[in-house]
This record gives sequence, structure tokens and C-alpha cells, in this order.
Amino acid sequence: MISRMKVEDLTIEQRGTPLEEADKVLIMLHGRGDNAKSFINLSNAFELSDYAILALQADNNTWYPFSFLAKIENNQPNLSNSLQYIDTLVGHLETNGFQSHRIYLCGFSQGACLTLEYATRNAKKYGGIIAFTGGLIGEKLDLSKYKGDFEGTYVFIGSSDHDPHVPEYRINDSETIITNLGGNVKKIIYKGMGHTINQDEINEAKKLLNKQ
Repeated sequence: MISRMKVEDLTIEQRGTPLEEADKVLIMLHGRGDNAKSFINLSNAFELSDYAILALQADNNTWYPFSFLAKIENNQPNLSNSLQYIDTLVGHLETNGFQSHRIYLCGFSQGACLTLEYATRNAKKYGGIIAFTGGLIGEKLDLSKYKGDFEGTYVFIGSSDHDPHVPEYRINDSETIITNLGGNVKKIIYKGMGHTINQDEINEAKKLLNKQ
């Protein structure tokens, strides 16, 4: 059952274990043109227990207006606002007793890019990070934005070898930066997959989310 929760001005769809009873939290970020209420249904495939599942809603169903490879300033102020939405939710969870190692992040496409960008700008020991087709954001990557220590956080990145929106070189560059900040990255590039999520990626996510 999906319910709605509010944190400040954020719109958040919620399912799974009630937050006050949950051991872990999964934050989900939908792709461009999708919405939180639809994307949260993907969590059914993960077969989770003891998780509160929270899907954030983007303004007008879009986290930022242009390609993630555009100049950062071209995607402002939407990009900064969207990163702040995640930070507000993470801060709310931490205030309510969820240490970062009990918080997991998952996104697809534009949501995957935002997931990686937020986590890498705020690197620390998360429960895990799942990026279905995404990479760090910007025409050129500014290494000064990425700080902290992932402390071995498991990071899964899956994508196609010829994705029309997310080139393989950016995924490779993202993997390097995250690894250098202490992330334990598993990257899989699928031949001819297209812009979607396949069953193998779901299996990888299940393993990460259910890892003790």
C-alpha cells in the first residue's frame, strides 16, 4: 500500500515498513517524465523486509531541464533544488535516528544521475547506492565538488553500451571518482540493452539491498 508523507515542502510516496518501525530506508528517485507513485512500484521486485521505502517527487516530473551532460549552470536552479530535496530528506531521517549506513539510494536515468551526484558530493558510509543508467552530472566533472569517504559503501551502476542518453565514458569516469572516494563499485555494461532496467540489474539490486 502506498501512502503520502510530507517533510517540509517535499512530496514523498511511502510504502513498506512504517518509518518508525523500519530498520533501513530506501530513497528512490524516478526518471524524467516519470513520477514517484509509479517508480516506487519497482521496489516490489526487490523483495524487501524491514525497509521504509520513500520515493521523492520531482517538480513537474523533472529533476533538471536539460541533459546531465550540459553545463551545470544550464540546469540551475533546478539541479541545486533537487539536490537540496534529497539532503532535506536525508537530514530528516538522520534526525529521526537513521544513521547514514541505514540509508540506501536508488534511481533510474535522470534519477540515477541525481543519486550519484548527491551521494558523491556527500560521500559517507551509506547502506548502498543503486544507479540504473546514470553518471555524475556536468559537461565537465569538477572534482572539487566531490568530497568525503564512502568507507566501502557498495555502489551498483548498470547501463547499456549504447544508451542514447548516458554515454559509457561518463559511467567510467564516475566509477573512477567514486572508487577514489572509497566506494566499492560494481559496474555492468550490458550489450544492446537500451534505455531500460533489465532483470539482471534487479537481481544485483536485490543482492545489494539484502546484504547484511
